[in-house]
Amino acid sequence: MTTTGDDPRDVLVREAIAHWAPRFTTNGVAVSDFTAVTSSVLRWEDWAGAWIGAGEVHEQLGREAQVDGRLLSAGHHLSTAAVYYHFAKFVYVDYPDVMRAAHERAVRCLTDALPHLSPPGERIEVRYKGFAMPAILRRPRDAERPPVVLMISGLDSTKEELRSTEALFLERGLATLAIDGPGQGESEYALPIQADWEDVGHAVLDWIETRPDLDADRVGVWGVSLGGYYAPRMASGEPRIRACAALAGPYDWGAVWDGLPELTRRTFTFRSHAADQDEARELAQRLTLAGRTATIACPLLVVFGARDRLIPPDGAERLASETGGTLLMLPDGNHGCMNVAAKHRYKTADWMAARLRSARTEKD
Repeated sequence: MTTTGDDPRDVLVREAIAHWAPRFTTNGVAVSDFTAVTSSVLRWEDWAGAWIGAGEVHEQLGREAQVDGRLLSAGHHLSTAAVYYHFAKFVYVDYPDVMRAAHERAVRCLTDALPHLSPPGERIEVRYKGFAMPAILRRPRDAERPPVVLMISGLDSTKEELRSTEALFLERGLATLAIDGPGQGESEYALPIQADWEDVGHAVLDWIETRPDLDADRVGVWGVSLGGYYAPRMASGEPRIRACAALAGPYDWGAVWDGLPELTRRTFTFRSHAADQDEARELAQRLTLAGRTATIACPLLVVFGARDRLIPPDGAERLASETGGTLLMLPDGNHGCMNVAAKHRYKTADWMAARLRSARTEKD
C-alpha cells in the first residue's frame, strides 16, 4: 500500500475520493454514509466491500418495505441501494469478479425498484450488434406522448446512477431513456467502448420510433463525462436528434490521455477490451470530435467546469465555438460540475425542455 504524508489511505483510495466525492452525494449517497465508508477504507482492495456493506443496509430496508406493502418506500430504498452497489463497482476493474458481483446487485435492486418509483420505470432492450443493450424508460405521469431525453453515462457511470438527473427532466414533462451503451454497465462485458456513437444513435432512435407512447420527432440527448463526448458524436450523425447537452465531455480523448488519473486509464483499458494501456492509448485516439462538428445541426449546450481535474476546458470551448453552441463554463466547477450542481442542472433541464418544445412548433 502506497501512502503519502500523514494520510494512511493508499493512493487509489485518495484519488477516488479527490476526483469524485461530490458526485456520490449529488447522485444519491447520504453524506453521513459517504463519510463513514470513505473514512473506513485504507486500501483500494477494501473499497468495494465497504460500499457493498453500506448498500446492504439500504437493500434490507427496501426488502422490508416490500414485505410490509410500503411500495413507494421500497422503490426509494432499493434504488438507493443500487447507487451504493454501483459505487462499489464503478472503477473497480482490478478485481473483475468482485466488480461484477456488485454490479449484478445494483442491477437487481434497480430492476426491483422500477415499478415503485414515481413515476415508475420500465426496463427495455435495444438490439445492437447482436446484443440487447438494456435501458430504463420512465415517462412523466399523465403524458400521452412525451418528448424523450436519451441519457448517456460516462466511462464509469451507468443507468443505475441517474435517478436524480432523470427527475429534472421528468418534472418538466420529458420522458427519460437511460441506456447502457457499448463499454457501459451491463453492455460493457459484450460490447467494448467505441468512438462512433452515431451508430448507437441509429439503433436507439429506431427503437423509439416503435413506441407509440413516445414522440420520436422530439428526441434530445444528454451525456456526462465521456458521455459528454458520446452525445455530440451521436448528434453529428443522427439527424433525428433535436437537441444535445454535453456535460464535462472531452473533445479529443486521446489528447488528454496522459493527464488522466490512473484509475481512469485502468477503467478505459478494461472497458475498451484492450490488452494493456498501450493498446488503450491507441484506441483512445479514435474518440475525437475532429471533423465531426460541422454536421451537428441541432442546438447544443456545452457545460464544463474550469477546475476539472480530469479534462482541460479548452475542448469544451472548441466544441461550442465550432458548432455555434451555448457554452456554460463554471469557474469553480469540478469534473461533472457536481460540486456546483445547482448552477447548471436546472438550467440544463430547462434548456432541454425549451428546445424540445420548439421542435414541436417547428414540425407543426
